[in-house]
Amino acid sequence: MSLLEAHGVGRRFDTRWVLKDVDLTVAAGERVALLGPSGCGKTTLLNLLGGLDRPDAGEVRFRGEALAGASPARLAQLRREQLGTVFQLFHLIPTLTARENVELPLQLLGWPRDKLDRRVAELLGAVDLTGRAEAWPRELSGGEMQRVAVARALAAGPALLLADEPTGNLDSASGETVLALLAELTERTGAALVLVTHSAAAAAICHRIIHLKDGRVVEAGR
Repeated sequence: MSLLEAHGVGRRFDTRWVLKDVDLTVAAGERVALLGPSGCGKTTLLNLLGGLDRPDAGEVRFRGEALAGASPARLAQLRREQLGTVFQLFHLIPTLTARENVELPLQLLGWPRDKLDRRVAELLGAVDLTGRAEAWPRELSGGEMQRVAVARALAAGPALLLADEPTGNLDSASGETVLALLAELTERTGAALVLVTHSAAAAAICHRIIHLKDGRVVEAGR
């Protein structure tokens, strides 16, 4: 069974279909890029895959479970425990330090303090930010903020990581660092990755590329 499946997925806003008849599968540990120009439906599809939105046609299944049939409480549980997300705009909480941002998902899951502290230290070390643990987001560079966001997304050991243009607000050197981390850390943890990007260079870290145009899959391959 695939980790993630979309069958005939469509989404419309008013009368306009922004996605139509999308099929895809993602295997455990696989990195898949959704590649295409702005406005082609990439982020809309990612929101459907993560259960943040519901399709108007077709279905999305995670580990065989139909997300459209899941209650809000069940979707929240899945996002806390099995789905990690990295956004273009980082979305760090400005009143929390780097360490506190990473530990927040684990606090919500009720991890004991000793286990939580070990996990956060491990993650900050993995993204090379041990020395910046007590820095506020305003004191971090864009690349550092995104590395904190990657650590936070991986905190609970998710089976699937969803990344929406994670290098879109970074300079080229910082972007390359974040992409290398995403590839290395998903390889190390066995998490699958769905990466939304308009950059062929970013997509190159993935095992497979799915090209979208005007809300449809126009090409898929390795």
